[in-house]
Parts: sequence; C-alpha cells; structure tokens
Amino acid sequence: MTVTEPTFSDFMAARWAPLFRTAYLLSGDQHEAEELLQSALARTCVKWSSIREKGAADAYVRRAMVHQMSSRWRRPRRELATDELPERGHGGGLDVRADHLALWEEVRRLPPRMRATLVLRYFEDLTVEATARELGTSVGSVKSQTHHALKRLRAALPDLELQP
Repeated sequence: MTVTEPTFSDFMAARWAPLFRTAYLLSGDQHEAEELLQSALARTCVKWSSIREKGAADAYVRRAMVHQMSSRWRRPRRELATDELPERGHGGGLDVRADHLALWEEVRRLPPRMRATLVLRYFEDLTVEATARELGTSVGSVKSQTHHALKRLRAALPDLELQP
C-alpha cells in the first residue's frame, strides 16, 4: 500500500485554525494575525515540494511566523489613527472566560519576545529546546524569558494560579 503525501491544500485546510491561533497569540491583533499567517503559508506553499517531512510543516510555518514577527519587533511600530474603531473580531478562542480575558490582557502587555516564548512553550506545547530553535535563541534565553514572563504575570494576576 502506498501512502500519498498530503497536498499543500490539504495541509492548509487541516491546520489553518491552530496556526491562526498561534499567529493571533504572537501578534495580538486579528488582522495582523491573518496577514502573518497568510505570508507564512505563502512561503510554505513555495517550499512545499522541498519539505521532506510533511508532518513537520506546522513547525515550518510557525518558524516563518516567528521570524517575520521578530523582524517587526526590531522596527518601530507605526500606528495609524482613524475615526472608526476596528471590528472586535474573535479573540482567537481566548475570550471565553473572564480569567482568560484578564490573563490575555496581561500576556499582551508582555514584551514581544516574552510573549512569543510563552505562546510557543504553553500554547503550542513545545519543549524548551524546540522553542529555542523556533526563536533562534539559546535554551537559557528561553528559560529566562519564560521565568521573567511568568513572574510578571503572577505579579499582575495574583489570584490566578500560573504553573511554570
């Protein structure tokens, strides 16, 4: 029996929602998350035939999103003032309970690198080593970023039990 590899369309259809959640958690904005994910998927589509392990395509897309976001973190952010408030959209699945809202607000206040570390470690459930690879940093840096981020969250939300 021959096993056929999934097509890029199959991959995208099956993995859009979890990858969008990651993009949303990395960016903190629905529209920016859509743009981030679409850009990462476009890069993945171009390289699809050269990705040997199709089961690792999620990691390829996540890495593309992290790299794209890290280049944005280095550039000064330009915000445009408008007369209209943007649509609220959906909260990436995190706006379900009040304690999730409070936690999400505090996570959004973290510096981008700390936020990315928490997203990859706890939402994507990556190991410290895998997170370091995704971020292009050392294991020690991931541990330090995680420690400091959780310390800030615990200080801001003393009533929530945050596990390391």
